[in-house]
Amino acid sequence: MRVALGFFLFILILPVFSQEKTNLEDAPKIKIDSLYREDQFYFSFALNTLQNKPAGLSQDKFSAGFSTGFLRDFPINKNRTISIAPGIGLAYNNYNQNLKISESNQISVYSIIESEVDFDRNRFSQLLVEMPIEFRWRTSTYESHKFWRVYAGFKVGYLLYDKSIFKDASDKFVVDNNEDFNKFQYGTYIAAGYNSINIFAYYGLNALFQNAKTATETIDMNALNVGIMFYIL
Repeated sequence: MRVALGFFLFILILPVFSQEKTNLEDAPKIKIDSLYREDQFYFSFALNTLQNKPAGLSQDKFSAGFSTGFLRDFPINKNRTISIAPGIGLAYNNYNQNLKISESNQISVYSIIESEVDFDRNRFSQLLVEMPIEFRWRTSTYESHKFWRVYAGFKVGYLLYDKSIFKDASDKFVVDNNEDFNKFQYGTYIAAGYNSINIFAYYGLNALFQNAKTATETIDMNALNVGIMFYIL
C-alpha cells in the first residue's frame, strides 16, 4: 500500500518538475550587447583663470564656468576601449577681474582699475556654442559602466553673447556684444577619473580678445579653466 501511494505521488509531482524545466528552457535569454557605445551627456563646473594678463590685471574673486552637451562615441578597436567622440554643447564663462570695459562713441575703452579704487562689480561673461571632439581611452566592458578613463580633447566655441559690467558708487557701464572679443575660441582639454566624476583642465589656444588694448599694451589674455567633469549615460 505504501509503495503504491509513493508511486502515485511521484506521478503527480513529475509533471510539475517537467513544466519548470520547460519554462526555464523557454525563458527569453538576455542578450549582452558586445557592440556597446559610451554615448554620453556631459556637465562641467570650472574655476576660470586668465593667462598672459596685461600689467596690473588681477583676479581677486571666484570666476565660475559651466558647460553641458552630448558626445557620440565611435569605438575604433575590437575591445572598444579606444574611441573618438564628437559632440555639441553650450558653455557659460564668467571672469571677475579689474579690467574696466566702458564705451565712448560706441567704441570699447579698456583700463586697469588701480588697487586703491573701490568698486562693486567688474566682470565680463560669455555664452558659447561648443563643438568638442575627444580621443578616448578607458577600461570599460559591456558588462560594467564603472571604469577608469582618460579623455583628451579639442573644442571650438562660437561666441553667441557676451556682457561686460562695471559698477561703483557713482557709475555703471554695461557693454553687450563687444566686437573686440574673438567670435571663435578654441583650445585643448583633458579629463581623467573613474565612473561619472572626473577632473578636467582646458587651455585656450587663442586670445579672448582679437582687437583690444589698454593705454600701454595689447590685451592677449587666454583662458585656463580647471574643474570637475561629469559623464552621464
